[in-house]
Amino acid sequence: MKAILGTKLGMTQLFDESGNVARVTLIQAGPCVVTQVKTEATDGYNAVQLGFGEAKHQPKPQAGHLKAAGSNARYMREIRILDVQATHPAAKTRLADAAEALALEVGATIDLTTFEPGDAVQVTGTSKGKGFAGTIKRHNFSRGPKTHGSRNYRAPGSIGSGYPEHVFKGMRMAGHMGHEQVTVTGLKVVVVDAKLGLLGISGAVPGPKRGLVMIRGAI
Repeated sequence: MKAILGTKLGMTQLFDESGNVARVTLIQAGPCVVTQVKTEATDGYNAVQLGFGEAKHQPKPQAGHLKAAGSNARYMREIRILDVQATHPAAKTRLADAAEALALEVGATIDLTTFEPGDAVQVTGTSKGKGFAGTIKRHNFSRGPKTHGSRNYRAPGSIGSGYPEHVFKGMRMAGHMGHEQVTVTGLKVVVVDAKLGLLGISGAVPGPKRGLVMIRGAI
């Protein structure tokens, strides 16, 4: 199953034999432990839950859940196995991957050997938190004029009309920026070092350094 959890280390540059440079994000990925396998018969949908890292202080409910897998995972994430129609161009490959994933047993280990250079992947992580931000930074609003007595420098402007006398939901205003789940697609695996547990992915992935990310095969 092409899915694994890891922590973002940072970005670097790699050069090929022709001297072309590639911007690469290094991720300390795996090994992950299968902590639960969900099926339509038992849970109503197909999914595989992976555990990653080591927890210092494990809550009792989570420790009981992980007892069957013999793991002390700090993070747990669920990878849902999507249903693929037979008419899909990649139906045979997808159905084979789904069958392989559901055949996994609790306690099985997943490492970087499932990935190869050139694989298309998508990465999910939590974006960097920016705190409370104004409309110019958060929504790319324009600044007001600074001449002729104007005091509307960075104000958002009108937020509604006289009727119905309330602000509509979804209005772009100042507020908490960042710290949201973000998925970046169209990425490729450049480097796979199973000994060091390093995975090099072309381009940037969401989140700060040491942030948790989930790497999956492109859908």
